[in-house]
Amino acid sequence: MPGTEKIQRLRTVFDHAVASLEPELRAQAFTHISWSNEQGDTGSSNERLEFLGDAVISLAVALHLYENHPQVPEGDLTRMRASLVSGTSLAAVAKAVGLGRHLKLGRGEELTGGRERPKTLAGALEAFFGAYFIRHGWDKVRALTEQLLLDTEIRAAPIDPKTMLQEIVQSRPGSKLEYVVVDVTGPDHMPEYTVACVIDGRRVSTGKGSSKKEAEEDAARNWLVRNGYSDGASYDKNHLTDDEIGRQE
Repeated sequence: MPGTEKIQRLRTVFDHAVASLEPELRAQAFTHISWSNEQGDTGSSNERLEFLGDAVISLAVALHLYENHPQVPEGDLTRMRASLVSGTSLAAVAKAVGLGRHLKLGRGEELTGGRERPKTLAGALEAFFGAYFIRHGWDKVRALTEQLLLDTEIRAAPIDPKTMLQEIVQSRPGSKLEYVVVDVTGPDHMPEYTVACVIDGRRVSTGKGSSKKEAEEDAARNWLVRNGYSDGASYDKNHLTDDEIGRQE
């Protein structure tokens, strides 16, 4: 994990960038849809800025990789970009810079831990970059992207494969993920569980472990590996097809 000095430096950079936004634009960037729904004003949420910021970040990272890795083929560049702009990576950066303290949340979202929820943090960071682009333009937003998002030390937090797979499935409206115990073998004091990972009613992977939790993690990890995420470190939720998500074993 990064040291205190580096975290403080990144927070200072982020705080200065936040302060540079006009008050109305700044407020919208950090207004979660839960707060807007409670107020009856969905137009005030950060969802449109999140849409813009997602595109801005993706382009800035793509340009950085293209310019700094001239010998790397397209497929590898795509995976590198996916790692840098994944929900997991963005949430790690957002947490490091203390973005959660800026969020405006609905009461229910606040009570259920929304201020620390990875998906909420990642979305708000994208919205912030969208707002920063509107205020300062391309050159400055690209420079800020390099300062905040391209630090591998910040993004090095361990990743739970179940969380990663859950985020992938949730990115497809209507999809459902569940884990089903299909077998338990061995003596009572040393059982081995076999668990199936089921997406939209289709068995897509299987895992084993000495507990249900371990078997579920193994099943999720096996799906990630089989679909090209062998390092367990990244995914690009915007480039997954229905077939990739629900492909059977």
